[in-house]
Amino acid sequence: MANNKVTMQDIADACGLSRNTVSKVFNGRGNVPSNTRNHILKKAEELGYKAIPSEKVFQQSSHGKVIALLSNKLPAEYHFGTYFVTTFTDRICRAGYNLKMFEISSDELKRKELPPHFIPDQTAGIVGIEMFDQDYLDYICKLGIPTIMLDSPTHAFKKLMGCDFVAMESRAGIIEIVNYIISKGAEKIGFYGDSEHCGSFYDRWIGYRTALIDAGIDYNEDYCILDPDASPYADTDWIVSRLNKMKELPDAFVCANDFLAAHLMNALKKMGLSIPGDIMVTGFDGTPQASIVEPTLTTVQIPSVEIGRISAEVLLRRIGNPGIPYSWTHVECTPMFRNSTRK
Repeated sequence: MANNKVTMQDIADACGLSRNTVSKVFNGRGNVPSNTRNHILKKAEELGYKAIPSEKVFQQSSHGKVIALLSNKLPAEYHFGTYFVTTFTDRICRAGYNLKMFEISSDELKRKELPPHFIPDQTAGIVGIEMFDQDYLDYICKLGIPTIMLDSPTHAFKKLMGCDFVAMESRAGIIEIVNYIISKGAEKIGFYGDSEHCGSFYDRWIGYRTALIDAGIDYNEDYCILDPDASPYADTDWIVSRLNKMKELPDAFVCANDFLAAHLMNALKKMGLSIPGDIMVTGFDGTPQASIVEPTLTTVQIPSVEIGRISAEVLLRRIGNPGIPYSWTHVECTPMFRNSTRK
């Protein structure tokens, strides 16, 4: 997901410490002096790191096994996973497991390696967040450890399943959003965000295209901004430059998530355009920020707390009965119509 995400390495650099020391604090592993631990947690909060676990996560147990949370980029602001972690952690702790968080570095991702402090024999299960590299997912699945992925690589549906998936249902929500803005006069509708970033973004893209087909509206890529997810989507000047390259602006932008929508609205306002008067904007995720931006953002609400509970139950069931068929669970999401679209 596009975002200026704070990583464990960022926290380590700000503290003048190693990434391994920061990881030890977040995973309750090893002996880290209390003053160092407090310094790391304070710096993480100052930097806006949103995945700081509850005190339960820091409690190291000498018995049983752990659930490993693997992520290429741990959840941050504007990410529904921030709220998923709390419920997921509570559920697995009640079942007698501890959560340990492992941030996969770019080098580890490329080399298909686990972090050096990841111990397979002590790991009962794996949950992956923001893990969209199909080759790395295949590597994880071959470890023989019960695994669940939150969301998926873009084209994971083309392969035989090697783990369980839990995802938000994205297509129907976007179809309803597009139908709504069409009913409010939109005829030229663009998509904003990298449709190939992950499974949920791709599903939202498919929902957008499906709604256009159903309405008899031709798809026009000239109305879309589909740059790779690593592009500077948080940079207002960059967004303005991309908009200025368009021959004609659309009547509405359907954004792949709330983060993208919020920064797009900033750029449109900088250009002197009215939202929703000149252009309507929609998002997806239902983050708290969507209700406080101006104008408030029409979006699709992801039930993050419920997804955390469901994910924990799916993983615990897999741990208890590893031979059952893999499942792909889609959780209903709800459109929220606010002031960024016309009434």
